[in-house]
Amino acid sequence: MTSTLVLLRRRVAPVLLTLLSLPALAQGSYPDKLIRLVVPFAAGGAVDTVGRSVAEKLGTQMGQPVIVDNKPGANANIGTDNVAKAPADGYTLLVAANGVVTNNTLYQNLSFNGLKDFAPVSRLGYAPLVLVTAASAPYQSVQQLIAAARAKPGDMTYGSAGNGSSGHLAGALLASVGKFDALHVAYKGGSPALIDLIAGRVSFMLLNPLEVLPHIQSGKLKALAVSGDKRAALLPNVPTMAESGLPNFEATVWWTLLAPAGTPAEVVARLNAETRKALADPAVRERLNGLGAVITPSSPQETAAFLKSESAKWEQVIRTANIKGD
Repeated sequence: MTSTLVLLRRRVAPVLLTLLSLPALAQGSYPDKLIRLVVPFAAGGAVDTVGRSVAEKLGTQMGQPVIVDNKPGANANIGTDNVAKAPADGYTLLVAANGVVTNNTLYQNLSFNGLKDFAPVSRLGYAPLVLVTAASAPYQSVQQLIAAARAKPGDMTYGSAGNGSSGHLAGALLASVGKFDALHVAYKGGSPALIDLIAGRVSFMLLNPLEVLPHIQSGKLKALAVSGDKRAALLPNVPTMAESGLPNFEATVWWTLLAPAGTPAEVVARLNAETRKALADPAVRERLNGLGAVITPSSPQETAAFLKSESAKWEQVIRTANIKGD
């Protein structure tokens, strides 16, 4: 009996050791092939630049190519849906912006849920939105703009790149916090909206620093304030909304790295560590800072909490203003 048990132990022990080592082996072998990083916007924009900056560094660090796959359309829903339905193996990732949570409320029949269908990896960064008017506009401060809007209800207008865009939602939040009425004018993209803003055909817009800085420097636009809890590095002389009398206003464009829900925890942990390392690289930091971005690496748990908070905040804004996606 004793000899039989000894023999059985000798045969079973190697099998058990092999089974116990499988997770470590799986973790150690990831990645062993190309990783696809989906950007749900067209090439050349801020989200694309963020994605490419991180992808290049991740590829170098992890020893496998990380290619950017641009899948624009439907307010980022096409690319986001593509990743939500991808295998949860760490080889398809998403650079998500605000729409990954706001679109849950804007669109009634989405095929994915921005909170439930993704495994958060890390925040990447954010850029504060800048409140701008035409250089010829009479307003010299946020309070002057608000006073003018209150004095003539219905006369104030603001433009955006389209229904449900970050500029649209931020404008609705500003009107709510500032207690004034303003008519939203939706454009098919940021460029035509900027043209009309510069010409004074809309009263104001809220845009990211990269879009407005050249026009501010050339004297075509006037910056009244920036969102966020501190002044923007690219616009150090422009006050924050809090300094302008609106401490409860905060609107930014932000970027996070997500994987499909169900991605193994050890793969998410590896991606988080590599992303943090990439964001600490001086060349990556310099490139993102050039976008007016504040770099904000975080744990998967912190990223999940951030997404949940943003979803709740903007759901209230969307429902109060009765905003619908196109």
